[in-house]
Amino acid sequence: MKDGLLMNVCMISRYGKGPVEFRKVPIPTVGDNDVLVSIHAASVNPIDFKIKDGRFRMFLKFKLPLIMGNDFSGTVVEVGRNVVKFKVGDNVYGRPDKDRIGTFAEYIAIDVSEIASMPSNLSFEQAASIPLVGLTDYQALHDVLRLKPKEKILIHAGAGGIGTFAIQLAKQMGAYVATTASQKGFELVKRLGADEIVDYRNEKFEDRLHDYDAVFDTLGGKILLRSFKVLRKGGRIVSIAGLPNRRFGIEHGYGFIKRNLLGILAARISFHEARHKAKYSFLLMKPSGKQLGVIADLIERGSIVPVIDRVYPFGRVQEALDYQESGRVKGKIVLKIR
Repeated sequence: MKDGLLMNVCMISRYGKGPVEFRKVPIPTVGDNDVLVSIHAASVNPIDFKIKDGRFRMFLKFKLPLIMGNDFSGTVVEVGRNVVKFKVGDNVYGRPDKDRIGTFAEYIAIDVSEIASMPSNLSFEQAASIPLVGLTDYQALHDVLRLKPKEKILIHAGAGGIGTFAIQLAKQMGAYVATTASQKGFELVKRLGADEIVDYRNEKFEDRLHDYDAVFDTLGGKILLRSFKVLRKGGRIVSIAGLPNRRFGIEHGYGFIKRNLLGILAARISFHEARHKAKYSFLLMKPSGKQLGVIADLIERGSIVPVIDRVYPFGRVQEALDYQESGRVKGKIVLKIR
């Protein structure tokens, strides 16, 4: 791309509840290990409005103004000098590192290790719905929980973006899957393979489910604490919505003060962990083109299908964020960039 060319982006210049901003900024330059992608579609995730509101300031440092967006699909238009795996014209999808997010834009420069070839049987809109939830679920079930065939797992909020993918992945791994949903989501989660469905509005999941091997928590708070009750002795919980604990701080190399602060903040979680003789893990997902390649294979084999609630035009980002925050979403929300 020629220097000085501009692209349209959606960004924030400060944290808070105000509306997003649309600006023109220079198209990013391509590093030796980067590809430049013309973005066709990007998905909207809960992390987007949480970043916008400043909820992650303690753990994730972003430089403002910040281009929003955490995953995408598109076409390679330029490659860095060290890139051999991809060429101009390839359709790819990916999730950039936290220091280089910005997929609510017409172009992104991204490290080649963070992308994979787009599943050949998906549209750009379908492919854009996958990277963040796919990597989160894959790392939660494969890397953290190490879910085994015939194990029993509770996946919270099964009709949401994370849940719809996680149910399919857990079934593909041979697990018995229970999930929570409202009556409106029952048909969807049953179609995706859920073996047992708990209507969270009319019954308590911990009164019905017992001796489970694992829980995938997507809600945090009291739901997370109640989830310990469904586990067998030695069961595991992984959360993307709870609090990081002191062990998380140690594993990620945090300093003494920050590690102990996490220990204090997560004290109630640690109490329940010890009381129920369980293991609790907080997951901060990492980009991985290699894992996206594995996910693409599953999708191309038909083991997993995307679930999309709505597709919005690029100019309606704020409306898409508001709908995401409403809690009514079934599956994923996608932005059509071009």
